[in-house]
Amino acid sequence: MTQHLTSREAIELEEKYGAHNYHPLPVVLAKGKAAKVWDVDGKEYFDFLSAYSAVNQGHCHPKIAAALIDQAQTLTLTSRAFYSNTLGVYEKYVTEYFGYDKVLPMNSGAEGDETALKLCRKWAYLKKGVPENQAKIIVCEGNFHGRTITIISMSTDPDSYSGFGPFTPGFVTIPYNDIPALENALKDPTVAGFLVEPIQGEAGVFVPDEGYLKKAFDLCKANNVLFIADEVQTGIARTGKLIACEHEGVRPDMLILGKALSGGFYPVSAVLADDEIMLCIKPGEHGSTFGGNPMAARVAIAALDVVKDEKLAENAERLGKIFRAEMTSFKHDMIELVRGKGLLNAIVIRPKNGKEAWDVCLKMAENGLLAKPTHGHIIRFAPPLVITEAELYEAIEIIKKSIIAFD
Repeated sequence: MTQHLTSREAIELEEKYGAHNYHPLPVVLAKGKAAKVWDVDGKEYFDFLSAYSAVNQGHCHPKIAAALIDQAQTLTLTSRAFYSNTLGVYEKYVTEYFGYDKVLPMNSGAEGDETALKLCRKWAYLKKGVPENQAKIIVCEGNFHGRTITIISMSTDPDSYSGFGPFTPGFVTIPYNDIPALENALKDPTVAGFLVEPIQGEAGVFVPDEGYLKKAFDLCKANNVLFIADEVQTGIARTGKLIACEHEGVRPDMLILGKALSGGFYPVSAVLADDEIMLCIKPGEHGSTFGGNPMAARVAIAALDVVKDEKLAENAERLGKIFRAEMTSFKHDMIELVRGKGLLNAIVIRPKNGKEAWDVCLKMAENGLLAKPTHGHIIRFAPPLVITEAELYEAIEIIKKSIIAFD
């Protein structure tokens, strides 16, 4: 049925039968391969969103597809009531890959964050000696960690939290990229953790000052507070390193991963930590029916193999420099600022003749490139990391041409 829908029919179906919790660009996609996607009419586009960095390995990567198909025909789900012949293999692989003692497998990025919050609190009571129900976790203004009730309780974005209270207590909000504010907040002995995005993605690819993460990490160490990195969007080679914290030589106490952990094939997330933290959780205290299922285990191994075998971090680092150099040297009054790391970049758009970031995105789609605004005036550019240099230059020309169209 879906094969023969027109764009209009597909959009009308979503409008009529789906919740109105997204505002998509009016493009109906039907196929994807590597760095490109095609709509129902066969029009080709560069994908410069990568499903919010879930398809770092490119659309429909054959190696990941083969692992998924093979496992789908063998065993899909056992629940964690039993052992499986895939989970232990994956757990060994992923912990060695990122350098931690243990992993707790979940499905979505938000679940990964929720897991880290629970682990942090449990550690605070068992190991740090914080009085029961008093543990606090420091978070940053402009954060985006997901949309569960607890996660929106620490949000400063009215779109995320308005009309959804009452909220979960226990969070201390400080400005992002502000070491003195962190230093001050850490004076409270009931603080258990500091949850931070190494680069704030949804906030518009806000890259902190160099040295911020290292100073924050050192402050956490000095105050016996866990440094928790949400690398759901910045991890898995996106910023030019395996995880963004590596740019400053920081090894988080807890690492939260999702999105590209499956290459976009399946919901797979994970929290990695050492025994001292992870073993605070006992049987029955946390879990998920689907977390660590055989399909997820096989898919995640294949997805991480691709990252390593195809040197995607190195590709992101090299091509990201080209992208920023090209866009910075392109002088146009609609471009206020270009920023980013690796292939996670953003352009801050200055409105012109009533035209804003959304209009630029519509024009780019018309010209064969898909990206999405965030916060109204910022466009994020994050292509799959398998994009070639020639494709990147072609895409840059489309972006420039689209902006010039508003002259």
